[in-house]
Amino acid sequence: MRPEVRRGDMTRLVARVLLLPTLVTAAAILVKGYAQPGDGFSAGVVASLGVLLQYMAFGEEEASRLLPLPPAGVLCFGGLLLALSIAAVPLLLGQPPLTHYPPPAEEPVHLGTLEIITAVAFDFGIFLLVFGFSVGVMRLISAAHGEEDAG
Repeated sequence: MRPEVRRGDMTRLVARVLLLPTLVTAAAILVKGYAQPGDGFSAGVVASLGVLLQYMAFGEEEASRLLPLPPAGVLCFGGLLLALSIAAVPLLLGQPPLTHYPPPAEEPVHLGTLEIITAVAFDFGIFLLVFGFSVGVMRLISAAHGEEDAG
């Protein structure tokens, strides 16, 4: 006898299985990207797709319970503030904007194989901005869809 499989069970299973690999892939893209510093935009998009899959498979309430994320505005503002700070601080030091530290002649601090340079912090700010915006849009669409279903 074949056990009865409810509609949507396979989608929920795949969504749960893919969440962690999606977030790990986003982290890998963030720290290594296309050229050593990383790629915050692509990492934000990949992480957002993992969260979007949760929203599609489980709905807004269950996805919010599974992934207790801060408000989208906080993520966006924090990312924008970090990226703009990294871009503007060199101006205060008499350097061109987006001058990254340490300079090419100096050895950067290492955390394992990851070089701790200002480009990594800038990419992290871009990641937070993109991820926060995407999550905010998902929440708005999900809430509008929920209101439409209720009405």
